[in-house]
Amino acid sequence: MHFGLMQLWEGGWVGAILRGASVTILVGIGAMLLGLTIGIACGLIKWARVVPLNWLVDIYTTVVRGVPELLIIYLLFFSSVEFVARIGTAFGWAGLAETGYPFLIGIIAIGAISGSYATEVVRGALAAIPNGHIEAARALGMPRTRIFRRIILPQMLRIAAPGVNNVWQATMKDTALISVVGLQELMRTAFVGAGSTRNPFIFYLVAGVVYLAITFVSQSGFKRAERALVLKGRT
Repeated sequence: MHFGLMQLWEGGWVGAILRGASVTILVGIGAMLLGLTIGIACGLIKWARVVPLNWLVDIYTTVVRGVPELLIIYLLFFSSVEFVARIGTAFGWAGLAETGYPFLIGIIAIGAISGSYATEVVRGALAAIPNGHIEAARALGMPRTRIFRRIILPQMLRIAAPGVNNVWQATMKDTALISVVGLQELMRTAFVGAGSTRNPFIFYLVAGVVYLAITFVSQSGFKRAERALVLKGRT
C-alpha cells in the first residue's frame, strides 16, 4: 500500500517528527553553547600563547578534528554508559540514565567537536584585530579587563560571526550522528518511521525538509546578528 503524506499525518508520524526536531534543536543549541565556551577559552589561550596550555589546546584541536565525529561519539558513549547505568540504578534513576544520558552525551560530544572548530574561528578573529588598537588602549592606561571588554571582544565578535555561523550549521548536521546511541532526535525518528512503514523515501525526504527549514531560520538569524554587529562597530 502506497504510503503518502496523508498516511504520514494519520499515523501520528508528524507529531513524532516534530518532537524529534525539537530534540535536535535542543541538542544543537546546547552543543553550540558548550562549543563556543570551549572555543573562546581555547582561542584566547592560543592567541595569547599561554605555555604549556596552548600545547594542550593544539593536541585537543588536532585530535578532535582528525578523528571522525562518529568515532568520538562512540568512544564517549560506550566508555561511560555502563558506569552511568550502574550509578543510576543504585540511586533509583535507571530510567533517567537510559533516556537522559544519550541526550547529555550528545551535547558533550557534539560540543567538543564544535569547540575544536570554534577555537580556530576565535583565534583567527583575535589575530585579525589590529595590534595598534590594543597598544593605543594600553598607552591610555586602560586596564586589561576594560581593554578586553571595550576593544578586543566587540571586534572579535564582529570578525568571528561568519565563522561561528559555519560552526553552527556543521553542529546542526552533526546532531544526526547522535541517532546511533538511541536518542529520539530527528534522524532517529525518521529511521524508525522508515522501518515501521517500509517507506524510507518519504521519511528521509521529510527529515531533509525539516533540516533545511532549521537551516533557513538560523541563517536568517545569523545574518541579522552580523548586520547588527557591523552597524554597532561603525557607531
